[in-house]
Amino acid sequence: MQTLEQLITAAPLFAGLSDAHLKLIAGCGRNAHFAAGQYLFHEGAPAEHFFLIREGAVALEVDAPGRGALIIETLHPGDVAGWSWLFEPYRWELDARAGEPTRAVAFDGLCLRGKCELDHELGYQLMRRFAASLTERLQATRMQLLDVYGHEHVG
Repeated sequence: MQTLEQLITAAPLFAGLSDAHLKLIAGCGRNAHFAAGQYLFHEGAPAEHFFLIREGAVALEVDAPGRGALIIETLHPGDVAGWSWLFEPYRWELDARAGEPTRAVAFDGLCLRGKCELDHELGYQLMRRFAASLTERLQATRMQLLDVYGHEHVG
């Protein structure tokens, strides 16, 4: 059986972090399991955690009036669900739902923010990594929007 520290070491988000920082991060984590169809979080709810997907798939969804839930992206093992724990007002901006049975590491955002306040290098390293992940996800969303709406003509 692997420890949380060993599990997170393999995640791209945490690659290259020092052993001391990995230990601090793992101290804020716990294993989590979600059944297919179960929500990890809902738009507007307090963002108290983020999730490293270990097994399964998680759909990031937004509610479109008159159309229902639209999947923005599907996350897979090694991906991270959730940035809202890092930015005030600490509320989810979308929904995340397990598309199949999913195992994850759930990290307590308050715990980790506290550790980042005490260790600014840890805070910098996490912010750098989350910003890169955010940029990648925004680019993927942009490409999806171009695919969906890029061929429509106005007039």
